[in-house]
Amino acid sequence: MTLAEKDRAYVWHPFTQMKLADPPILIEKAKGCTLYAADGKTYIDAISSWWVNIHGHANDEIGTRIAQQAKVLEHVIFAGFTHEPAITLAEKLIQILPPHFSKVFFSDDGSTAVEVGVKMALQYWHNQGQTKRTKIIAFENAYHGDTFGAMAAGARSAFTQPFHSHLFEVHHIPAPTVDAFEESIALFKNLAASREVAAFIFEPLIQGSSGMLMHEPRQLDKLLAVAKENDILCIADEVMTGFGRTGKNFAINYLQNQPDIICLSKGITGGFLPLGVTVSTQKIFDAFYADDVTKTLFHGHSYTANPLACAAANASIELLLDKACQQQIKWITNSHQLYAGRMSTHPFVKNFRCRGTILALELNTQQGTSYFNSIRKDAYDFYLKNGVLLRPLGNVIYIMPPYCITKEELEKVYEVITQSLGYLQQKSKEK
Repeated sequence: MTLAEKDRAYVWHPFTQMKLADPPILIEKAKGCTLYAADGKTYIDAISSWWVNIHGHANDEIGTRIAQQAKVLEHVIFAGFTHEPAITLAEKLIQILPPHFSKVFFSDDGSTAVEVGVKMALQYWHNQGQTKRTKIIAFENAYHGDTFGAMAAGARSAFTQPFHSHLFEVHHIPAPTVDAFEESIALFKNLAASREVAAFIFEPLIQGSSGMLMHEPRQLDKLLAVAKENDILCIADEVMTGFGRTGKNFAINYLQNQPDIICLSKGITGGFLPLGVTVSTQKIFDAFYADDVTKTLFHGHSYTANPLACAAANASIELLLDKACQQQIKWITNSHQLYAGRMSTHPFVKNFRCRGTILALELNTQQGTSYFNSIRKDAYDFYLKNGVLLRPLGNVIYIMPPYCITKEELEKVYEVITQSLGYLQQKSKEK
């Protein structure tokens, strides 16, 4: 059998209806922003392969650090043992996060980082005997991952429908956009008044999987202020927005009021290896620090703090903080804003949304806004045909490129999107 035939025979791909999907594209190698397919075609990876490859593919520095670490220590159990790569990474994270953070808990990916954050918040109150503190507040349209706790914190949708009866209750309020802010804060205050809310979990400034929906720091700050007034723990899910995506190292750097817990993953290793971390304040940690063994945070993973992943993360953070990378982030941010300005009057563009290196444009389709908008496949196929990997969220086209993208590559991405608008507008009319 060919590799393609073996893939069809043995592999089950994520977020894919295997009966309807086109055969997957076989990628043989990648470098920088370019994916090289087995059939000789190339693609600009304008979405950082699901938002993880912040420094591009096959980065030499990260690859070298992993190889060096592999010759020394590839893995060791992290209960009762520790190692230099994890200690160094924890220190690096504490140094670049806002100063109130204190302790780093390792896991495997974004979803598990969220699971840990939710468990920390709920057990924080349990350890203090406040058993009524069980309610959780999250945003409408939220996405926090695909494991059960993360699914429960997210919005109920077609993605979660088979599991609704198994998910714990979460109170969802509108994200604090300009139009919805008054309703959002009124609902928040009403829930907070019960004194039964344990935690508020949120995606700061950008709700990624729901269509790159954006809100402003000022409005989010006001919700956090209400949470602080009512002693509600705040969990920032920065799995997507962390490590420079919003123009700052973390989206919470835009805020005056700060969360008690932050969940990080995706870009942390530069896309080389899976790794998640949940970082807490000393106050959270102290609620578990006791002579009573039952107050332990009983959570762990076989690959917790894997040395290879930690080595990759240490290298990735060093690259992120380098002046050259910070300049690239600023340049991408400015380029996105200029492109949005040029295209904002296009009749098929409902609106543009920009924040840092993330640019989203919502198409004014006949079917309206939905992840299941059929224009998605037309757009996806058009971009691949023209050598660009963009993975639309329904009728929302977004760019989230590696920071190493060149001017020529980014201009090609813009050009292909511009070329697609007339074609997609006609396709929309036909549906």
